Amino acid sequence: MKKIDIENEEEKLDEQTQAAADEQQAEATAAEQPQSEEEQLTPEAQLEKAQAEIAEWKDKYLRQAAEFDNYRKRVVREKADLIRNGGERVMTAILPIIDDFERAHENMDRMEDVAAVKEGVALIIDKFLSALKHEGLEKIDAVGQPFDVDFHEAIAMVPGQPDEMRGKVLDCVQTGYKLNDKVIRHAKVAVAE
Repeated sequence: MKKIDIENEEEKLDEQTQAAADEQQAEATAAEQPQSEEEQLTPEAQLEKAQAEIAEWKDKYLRQAAEFDNYRKRVVREKADLIRNGGERVMTAILPIIDDFERAHENMDRMEDVAAVKEGVALIIDKFLSALKHEGLEKIDAVGQPFDVDFHEAIAMVPGQPDEMRGKVLDCVQTGYKLNDKVIRHAKVAVAE
């Protein structure tokens, strides 16, 4: 039995020796391999390389900061121009209507037929509303519609109305308007109770 134990011990020892030898050979092979580029450079060269990289990143950062600052200034300038000249298109659309009113005013003294003057003014008003509608302005239809706080402002409640009229608009005191689907003035209405 001792002989078998001794043989087993010798085999284990041989295996350990072989593993140690393999490990030493792997270390020697790794030591023989060329070092990475960073490890081959001298500390001064590594410092110069790092400083060049820092300068490159700093330049990129400064350029990007300047580009963003220019963009911000351009947007502010465009916004100011838009605010200052935003009504130009609407004013251009209204100018022919002003011309029509001036012509009507000049001819009123010479006209003897009041109905013709009235018809002319009605045509000018229609032209004016048409120009505004083209720019996105719409009247809010109120009379006969159910009362809606999004579009109407109740200024009076009218009692004693039939059941089918309850909660509906009976009269519009001041017309409401929407500009591009946004209410810019609520219709002032009387509502049936």
